Amino acid sequence: MSESRKNAAALTRRATLTTGALVGVDGLLNATPAAAAPRESARYTRGWAVLREASGERGAAVVESLRDIAPDLGRYVVEFAYGDVFSRAGLDLRQRELVTVAALAAAGDTASQLDFHMDAALNVGVRPAEIIEALIHLVPFVGFPRALNAVGVARKVFAAGDVTFEPPVMEEGGDRYERGKEKLLEIDGAHGLEVVESLKDIAPDLGRYIVEFTFGDVYHRPWLSAPSRQLVTVGALTAVGDTAPQLRVHIGAALNVGLSARQVVETLIHVVPYAGFPRTLNAIGVARAVFEERNSSR
Repeated sequence: MSESRKNAAALTRRATLTTGALVGVDGLLNATPAAAAPRESARYTRGWAVLREASGERGAAVVESLRDIAPDLGRYVVEFAYGDVFSRAGLDLRQRELVTVAALAAAGDTASQLDFHMDAALNVGVRPAEIIEALIHLVPFVGFPRALNAVGVARKVFAAGDVTFEPPVMEEGGDRYERGKEKLLEIDGAHGLEVVESLKDIAPDLGRYIVEFTFGDVYHRPWLSAPSRQLVTVGALTAVGDTAPQLRVHIGAALNVGLSARQVVETLIHVVPYAGFPRTLNAIGVARAVFEERNSSR
């Protein structure tokens, strides 16, 4: 395929909406906030700028596709998801797109939205290997099926954008349990070992799998930083819901690896457009307890 045809194909794909509608590329490039939302506001203008920075003309296409059926929904996407949430300080766009991909993959049945946000992640500088690594990292928290489905979406996104990379392959070595125990202590501290010890009277092998697979295999992989892993973990657990004990451990781990309390809270707020207020409110309650416990122990 010639370079010009590749470029044209890429533009056509970016104009294909998550809803399945198609908007002309010229119209997208000429779209303005006022055209998409008659009641333009400062929030809308701010959100529009962030949306275009993250996703280019593809974001404009999503808003445009809603004008004939739910224009206010399109306006809320711009004003709230991007004007209020994405534009907040505390996390950069790379971190926010990683959290978004994690939350969507954890929620399941979100292929169209994953396609959109994986494309946006690449657009803001997340490396292809980091996207795949984030999906591998999710396996202990949401299972193989959702991770496999998300990897399938990533394959399509990479192919459509002519993205090529050499997928890393881990060379295993040493004792998995000892390696995992060392990583568990590094990430979760003594509390992580307490969780494993608590299983010895009923499911000791489950505790062993946590150490060997979650920490000896997955956390041990070097292609995603420790802070990024905890952003992915906290975002995914919040999106799944009903994970208060695990969130308690991993919010603590986020602080252990250098994330600030503000960054943890920003991660939870960021999940609202993708998993809703109830799950985020529950997660905020867990974070409050972790922060209070940390402060009281000083």
